[in-house]
Amino acid sequence: MATAAPRRPSFIPSLVYKDNRMALKWLQSAFGFDASEVLTDANGNIAHAEMSFGDGVVMIGSEWADWTKSPASLGGKNTQRVHVRVDRDLDAHCARARQAGAIIVMEPADQFYGERSYIAADLEGHHWTFSQPIKHVSNEEMEKASGLKFKNLT
Repeated sequence: MATAAPRRPSFIPSLVYKDNRMALKWLQSAFGFDASEVLTDANGNIAHAEMSFGDGVVMIGSEWADWTKSPASLGGKNTQRVHVRVDRDLDAHCARARQAGAIIVMEPADQFYGERSYIAADLEGHHWTFSQPIKHVSNEEMEKASGLKFKNLT
């Protein structure tokens, strides 16, 4: 009897690194991600890798084509930022990242939308936002605190 394929997230970001082998080790050490899939070629080079955290997945790739570049190859420029939710102790998570060499771009702070978050840059310059829910905030409370108009389109 065939087993069902494991559930996969609808979106899986894919980040490019100059040194994806180093990235796997560093992301585990700094952010607590787990290597969940690593495919290597005949020479032992990583052809594809995935890391998991909670129910999320991120692909870790290499500069395999002209259009796939790490921020380290683009003067630190980013075209995306990955947002990761942690379920507890965001400040300890930040301290772990800092200890591993992450640059903390934004220190942990409570946000108007009910989460505590921080932003970290990894060793090749990818920016990661980590957040933890701390309280439920109504749309009216968010509007009052931020000056923004909130409209739920779903």
